[in-house]
Amino acid sequence: MGGAPLNFLKSLLQVGIKGNQRFIYIIIGALVIIAFATVPFYLDVDTSYFGYYLFIVFIYIILAQGFNLIAGYTGQLSLGGNAFFGLGAYTTFIIWLNDITHTGYYFDPVVMILSGLVPVVLAIIIGIPLLSRLHGDYFALGTLGVGQILTVLILQLTGITGGGNGLNVPSTVYTSMKPHYWVGFVLALFATALVFYITRSRIGLALRAIREDETSAASHGVHILRYKIIAFALSAFLTGIGGSLYSYYLFSIDPYSVMSFNWIIYPILVCVLGGHGTILGPVIGAFFVGAIFAFGSIFLKQMHPLLTGALIILVMKFAPGGLVGLKDKIFSRR
Repeated sequence: MGGAPLNFLKSLLQVGIKGNQRFIYIIIGALVIIAFATVPFYLDVDTSYFGYYLFIVFIYIILAQGFNLIAGYTGQLSLGGNAFFGLGAYTTFIIWLNDITHTGYYFDPVVMILSGLVPVVLAIIIGIPLLSRLHGDYFALGTLGVGQILTVLILQLTGITGGGNGLNVPSTVYTSMKPHYWVGFVLALFATALVFYITRSRIGLALRAIREDETSAASHGVHILRYKIIAFALSAFLTGIGGSLYSYYLFSIDPYSVMSFNWIIYPILVCVLGGHGTILGPVIGAFFVGAIFAFGSIFLKQMHPLLTGALIILVMKFAPGGLVGLKDKIFSRR
């Protein structure tokens, strides 16, 4: 009987410590958000390379969180990221050039949302047959084929997409890099918050159950195909918005720029280095990969892919859970 009060006090102390830790994390997160949100006020993002670096990092975060949702949490490797990215970019330009929504178009939220919804439609159309029939590597190859088919269609539909010459929108609307920075920052926050909310809901529980064991999840009443399509569609939505954001920076797109295999590799690279199946992994990985590319392009020129490949090998060898997993591994040993 004497141990009961002591155990009760211990449990209260543990709850208090966890509550304080959560409060500290919230404060740190708020300070980090404020710091990044105010960067354009004390740094000239128009002339500083650091401003461009952060803008690219924000795009990486958006794409990586979309990939993380379908691959990291659901366990379905998708290689169709370039299809959704390119479709988002082309949707933005086609709406702008044809004056479809009768709005300002330059960073118009309606256009950007539509640029995310069009890839969602494609994800549902291809997701139903692919996800219901294919698994693992076969599903990955199926999504890879979709990207190739879409690239051929864009090259052939010259009246709509401009074919190999691509499309151009008036670059005279550009006045500063600040709108690009802030829109990218907000969308990166949105993508991270969306994945955070999804993974802590019943949908997230179902996705993790599918990732661990589809047969067991199905036996417990999880509708496998439905939740796979939800994850695939949300991933396509984030990737499409990322493509729209990038197209506003280029003002000129073609299949070789927005349908490139790079937009398949970048999200995978970010998640591998940062840690897939986590919320902070894609964020940390995006800053890390962006820094590698920046350092390589400045100092190593054409040799920086070798550095990237070597880092991937080292991470997969010594920290298969990424940088986030490495941190957990170190603290668990202590």
